[in-house]
Amino acid sequence: MADTSNSRAHAPYDSKDEQLETARVDPAGTRLTTQQGVAVDHTDDALAAGERGPTLLEDFHAREKITHFDHERIPERVVHARGAGAYGQFQPYDDWLADYTVARFLTDPSQRTPVFTRFSTVAGSRGSADTVRDVRGFATKFYTEQGNYDLVGNNMPVFFIQDGIKFPDFVHAVKPEPDNEIPQAQSAHDTFWDFVAQQPESLHMVMWLMSDRAVPRSYRMMQGFGVHTFRFVNADGVGTFVKFHWTPLLGTHSLVWDEAQKAAGKDPDFNRRDLWEAIEMGAYPEWELGVQLVPESDEFAFDFDLLDPTKIIPEEHVPVRPVGRLTLNRNPHNFFAETEQIAFHTANVVPGIDFTNDPLLQARNFSYLDTQLIRLGGPNFSQLPINRPVAEVSTNQRDGFGQQRIHRGRTSYVKNSIAGGYPYVGGDHGDVFRHYQEKVEGDKIRKRAESFRDYYSQAALFWNSMSEVEQEHIVSAFRFELGKVDHTEVRQDVVDQLAHVDVDLAALVANGIGVTPPEGAANPNHGRSSPALSQLTTTMSTIATRKVAILAADGVDGATVQALREALSKRDAVPEVLALSDGAVRSADDTEVTADRAINTVASVLYDAVIVPGGADSVRALAADGYAVHFLAEAYKHAKVIGALAEGRRLLERAWASGLAVAADGDRVAEDEGVVTAGVNGEVPTEFVDTFASELAGHRVWRRNTAEVPA
Repeated sequence: MADTSNSRAHAPYDSKDEQLETARVDPAGTRLTTQQGVAVDHTDDALAAGERGPTLLEDFHAREKITHFDHERIPERVVHARGAGAYGQFQPYDDWLADYTVARFLTDPSQRTPVFTRFSTVAGSRGSADTVRDVRGFATKFYTEQGNYDLVGNNMPVFFIQDGIKFPDFVHAVKPEPDNEIPQAQSAHDTFWDFVAQQPESLHMVMWLMSDRAVPRSYRMMQGFGVHTFRFVNADGVGTFVKFHWTPLLGTHSLVWDEAQKAAGKDPDFNRRDLWEAIEMGAYPEWELGVQLVPESDEFAFDFDLLDPTKIIPEEHVPVRPVGRLTLNRNPHNFFAETEQIAFHTANVVPGIDFTNDPLLQARNFSYLDTQLIRLGGPNFSQLPINRPVAEVSTNQRDGFGQQRIHRGRTSYVKNSIAGGYPYVGGDHGDVFRHYQEKVEGDKIRKRAESFRDYYSQAALFWNSMSEVEQEHIVSAFRFELGKVDHTEVRQDVVDQLAHVDVDLAALVANGIGVTPPEGAANPNHGRSSPALSQLTTTMSTIATRKVAILAADGVDGATVQALREALSKRDAVPEVLALSDGAVRSADDTEVTADRAINTVASVLYDAVIVPGGADSVRALAADGYAVHFLAEAYKHAKVIGALAEGRRLLERAWASGLAVAADGDRVAEDEGVVTAGVNGEVPTEFVDTFASELAGHRVWRRNTAEVPA
């Protein structure tokens, strides 16, 4: 891959970073002033008539300060309100896509295109928790030399509905119920599941929502999809259908449901904090952009409609071909100015990328622009620094709320002669957007295409593609969600719909929520599967950025702690020493071991693995602390890797005695269930580290019998 700076003929700045720095209205801040630049001598007390007298209206500083405060909130997004974002760059690997598109940011490997990516939950408000069961948004704005391009996707490749006219109904159903504004950021309630039962087209997406995909371990370990079928257009005007895929280099991994719920309480900012901290420490998240390409001649070659957003193209039919790499390498300076004010729009396309007649996409192309007008105060929101293109902008559109440009000249219309004909219209095909030409005809009707009528086969494909443990999690999720539904008839209606997907799935769900299981298969399961849909086929070869808790108290073997820190850091993991209190602990040889955190300020759900080093006094103190024992037992329950050295194995036995299902036999503790031990103080055997890292790279020890598996 070439490593050269991006060249932009019309860009007024060398990079998006430079543009934002230049546009930021935030001088050195050496002294406090009003918004007019008048220096202020006092800001703790309002101007008043005497010490106990009335406040005077002539205090322009107090009025300005309070008025600004009163107007600081803007409407939050109706969906995707809770989010986090970061800057980065995208660079294609080579130029093979030039045969399919004139979009240069995808075809010129010498270009590094600046980007801003925003991740989000869908249903909850801005103040909701990160780890709720929900779809995650994955939206990327590419600041290309041909204009801004927005790839506005999700971490699931399909959606709940086929036509955008239903979008208000879906959102109203999944949002908190209007009579009592409950529940927040959850789909586990009557109106959502009533919608699902009445709209069987949603079942494929519901299968994804009930899967582990709905509780990602990290935004950095989450796939992204463009959802819709788009169209590439090449220099000859030839179109090719395209589906977009983002694949995280760290692999696609998830929380377990019990863990996700507890993380929402222990750290409601869990995913937001994880992204921020990774970038701050230089562990830059990376994704590979891939595409599935379908020639227009093959539009009807599948047993589903390419324009149906509730369907995927199985990778066995059309492989995902790698295009380039996205790297996020800088956190925002100000959340509101950047992450909150960024405005995405599915219709923000550049030459070489166009739409299809997907009816959901068509509605999104209207809705996104419409919502930004109210959120960001009028038609000039594209002039905000975070939204401003690096490409030259010349629209002849003037005035309006939030206008930040001072236009010159007499002409605000096209065409003209007074301004010498500028701005002119047109240019080479690669520099100007031309809509893809296709013949369109038909009667004006409200009718769904018959090719959209298959609601169940891909839901069954997803179910068949899951591993046994993933299927068990899906059943548990259905039982949890439907168990929150008050109306028994709604529970029954959903189970009756699931019988069209898989009769065994429907029976397992029914038996857990007190409704009648199906008597037989409403629709025989076709038996087909697609291995790429299972997360157990993802990357499991690295422990980079995995957080490992090292439990310690006074009397710990300090040499072992230091060796663990070095060994894990060398593999790019993130070890943290957790003690019974903040500060430091005294090691067995009376040296100081710095504690990163007090154990009672965190929880096992915030870590990927746990190690207990040796030191008899340390282990005794930990064993006497109920929170420390629970920390270890809970990590085991959530199928995480456990390590113990020397006397540290005694803490495992203490946890076992308190109910932890670890087989203890003298000095041996369940090595075959992801519990890695060694009997040496003062050193960390290479074999221990290798085994521990290998288990941790697998994300979870699913062979362990955890409480997550339903009866």
